[in-house]
Amino acid sequence: MTYQKLMCDGFELNYCIKGQGQPILVVGSSVYYPRLFSEDFYQHFQVIFLDHRGFGKPAQAFTQEDYTLNKIVKDMEYARQILQLDTLIVLGHSGHAFMAMAYATAYPQHVQKLVLLNTAISNSQERQQQSLSYFEAHASMERKHQFAHEIALLEQDLKKEPERRFVHMCIRMGAHSFYDFMFNATSMWDNVHPNMEIIDYLWGVAFAEQNLLQQMLQVNKPIFLGLGRYDYLVAPISLWDAVDHIPYVKKVIFEKSGHNPMFEEPVFFNEQLIQWINEG
Repeated sequence: MTYQKLMCDGFELNYCIKGQGQPILVVGSSVYYPRLFSEDFYQHFQVIFLDHRGFGKPAQAFTQEDYTLNKIVKDMEYARQILQLDTLIVLGHSGHAFMAMAYATAYPQHVQKLVLLNTAISNSQERQQQSLSYFEAHASMERKHQFAHEIALLEQDLKKEPERRFVHMCIRMGAHSFYDFMFNATSMWDNVHPNMEIIDYLWGVAFAEQNLLQQMLQVNKPIFLGLGRYDYLVAPISLWDAVDHIPYVKKVIFEKSGHNPMFEEPVFFNEQLIQWINEG
């Protein structure tokens, strides 16, 4: 895979392009996200995987003003300009859904459709506690035992590589993340190097201040909302019941997926998303 670079205010952001067809911008890690989608998906779309500053390489010292959500949105717009794309579909998964929505709000003229996958309405402390409580109330005993086993190993991971705390937490939270709670996602995160100061701010502060449901009502764009039945990271999916009354939102629940339906149910995922995009 060939990577190209963008320089944005002293941050080196990589991006790569896979496939042919209608452009889809996937914001997140350009190393991690290409591993989640099937090769068949790339037969239908030109998928642009773009780092944000939380995964970019800083060329100099930076401050909190350098990694606001607004700065990340401007990086996405700069990438669109460099790629000479008039309109595109924007896809955000998990916390990156907040970035995708923020971009659609700031630059609606360049967004044809919006894909939000496995995200919560907000990343507030209250919502995070709701998800933990849901796991305790509804997860199987086998799933809970696997989680307890894995999370006990997190401390030694952090001692070895504290700078990759986000990565190690994602791996050890596998029982919250996958339909197959025994799945080991370590290889998915190879060579992914987060900037923890930026990640902590975005997930802990910026995303906690957002409300995707309210923003959906304002953005007025066709929205695909994909949710995994076994995605305990952002559970429960009933938090999204209100979107059933928004005519331009298509909600799809993936019954045998956790946090990554594009990986766990690729055939059904591709079928649903391709059909929705081609509806016009």
